[in-house]
Amino acid sequence: MGVLSRFLLVLILLLSIQPVFAQDEEAEEGEGVPKASIYMDLKPAFVVNYGGVGKLRYLKTNITLRLESQGNASIRRHMPYIRHTLVMLLTKSTDDDMSSMEGKELLRQKALDAIRDLLVEEEGEHFVKDLLFSSFILQQ
Repeated sequence: MGVLSRFLLVLILLLSIQPVFAQDEEAEEGEGVPKASIYMDLKPAFVVNYGGVGKLRYLKTNITLRLESQGNASIRRHMPYIRHTLVMLLTKSTDDDMSSMEGKELLRQKALDAIRDLLVEEEGEHFVKDLLFSSFILQQ
């Protein structure tokens, strides 16, 4: 093995080790170390009528919660209350809520706020970072 080959091998090893040291320094300083998130699918999917009187309209949606790591047990304990709150919120929706991206985003934020409020009421704090619609199917 020639001198040039050894030099290149050592250079490659040194370049691959450097990012590891940088990550360790950040971890020691407490910077750049995000808390782990847990994703929880609310099963089964939500299927509700919405829109009030007149022609029946259906919404089928799968909802996923993004949780802080310590909130998993609290969410499971209050799942019936969470599902009830979401069903009531979804059934109050109108065609205007469902027909635009802005309306869907507002609905998502209302659902997130409702879950956070009930967890604060029951647990004294909320563990939900975000609420995601993983599918959203309308039949009008």
